[in-house]
This record gives sequence, C-alpha cells and structure tokens, in this order.
Amino acid sequence: MPFVLICGLPSSGKTCRSKELEAYLVSNHGDREVTTVGDDYIGADRNTAYADSKKEKEIRGTLKSAVIRKLSKDSVLILDSLNYIKGFRYELYCAVKSSQTPHCVIYCDTTANVASEWNTNRRPEERYSQEIFDALVMRFEPPDAKNRWDSPLFTVHAEDELPCQAICDAIFSRKAPPPSLSTVSQPLSATNFLHELDKITQEIVTTLIAAQKTSLPGDIVSIPGSQDKINLTRSVSAAELQRIRRQFITYTKLHPVEDVAKLHGMFVQYLNNGIR
Repeated sequence: MPFVLICGLPSSGKTCRSKELEAYLVSNHGDREVTTVGDDYIGADRNTAYADSKKEKEIRGTLKSAVIRKLSKDSVLILDSLNYIKGFRYELYCAVKSSQTPHCVIYCDTTANVASEWNTNRRPEERYSQEIFDALVMRFEPPDAKNRWDSPLFTVHAEDELPCQAICDAIFSRKAPPPSLSTVSQPLSATNFLHELDKITQEIVTTLIAAQKTSLPGDIVSIPGSQDKINLTRSVSAAELQRIRRQFITYTKLHPVEDVAKLHGMFVQYLNNGIR
C-alpha cells in the first residue's frame, strides 16, 4: 500500500496531521483502506520506552515489522511516530522499495518551544516528561529532501494547512522507487543451492589439485559434470585455488542460478579466467 511516514519532535502535531490525512483519504478515496500504525498502536509507554535505549530499539523493530506486514499496493499505510532517526527512515524506505509501492514523508516542523507548550497541555498519561522531551529534541535528525528516503518531503509548520491533495498525488500518481540489488528478492534456486555450490566447487578444486600431480603446464584437464575443460597454463597452488573458489562462491550467492547443474561449467570458466 502507499506508505506515508510522519515525523517530527515530540508533541509536534503528528497524530493530528495523521488523523487529518486519514479523514481526507476516507472522504476522497473511499475505495482505499487506510491503516495507521504508531506508538499507541503497539501499546508503548513513551516515557518508559524512550528512557531505555534497548526498549526504544525494540519499539522501532516492532513498528518496522508492523509496517512490513501491512505494506501492499491496494491501501494506504500511515506511520505515526517520532521517526527521528534517519537510519530508521532509510530502513523503512528499503522496505518500501522491496514492496514496490510509492511513499512520502510528512515533517511536522514545529518549533521546540511550541511543541513543549503543547506537551505541557496534554493529558498526564499522554505527556512526555521534560527530561525525555529535551533528550528527544536533542537527538532529532530532521528529514532532508535531498535524501531519496526522505523524498518526496512535505514540511508542515504549526500554522500551515496540510497539503492533502499534493500528498495524494505523491502516493497515488508517482511510480514506486525502483528496486536495487539489496532490496530485490533473489530468485528461488534449488533448496540445497548453497550446499551444492560448496560441494561442486570443492570437488572441482580437489580434481584440479590431483590432476596437477601428473600434469604439466599447458595440459588440458577434464572436469566431471562439465563439457568445458581447464587449461593449466601454469602451476596453481591449493591456497590460490581456494581463494578463487571463495570469490566465486561470494559472487554466485549474489547471482544465484535456478539450475545447479550449470555451476560446474560456470566455475570451470571462472577458474580459466583466474589462473591465466
């Protein structure tokens, strides 16, 4: 679902903006389901959580898991939380790329003085303690439209109207961010792919080491399972062969193949290039 991330200082009006956007979506895009996830959704006590780095990390993990579970292309997901760490916003952006759905960021750019006054006027059970409030203000990393994970960015001040239509255009009319290598799900190979990769490459290395005992530079070595052959242009030590093997395994993990039978030929060609 299109994803809207709301961030800002404590008591900066994030929940009000979230409800305002949700009401607009329901009125003008009633065919789409709207879901809001936030600290209240997971039942977190803000003063307890943000006073302990371990608990705070657990909350971010819970929020991220909830976002990933609910991301789809059919409805709108709003994340109403501080989202004050740029690294966390980047993690969510990667999840959005993986799900191939558009997103945007709404930044409630309320001054610390105004946010502190609003915090004081909240009900006691909803209020941040002054110590926690000040600490979160100090740690806040504001979004930057130059960062792809913070763009498109809608900065809203306390006196501004929420640009609901522009936000809808951003999440409904824009294409999803293109997937990168780190976010693309690799094709499913055989369930024993890694086992076969390790086994086949080790067998070929063992065959080549044994063949060198009776071969001379320039000889051609046949490899079981492959029509390609290895041209022994020079003597190759076991340590060098294992190094080449590790390089091939690392590369192949990033570019798996559906047919493990092709690994024989692929590794033979890789060896021929590596021992020239």
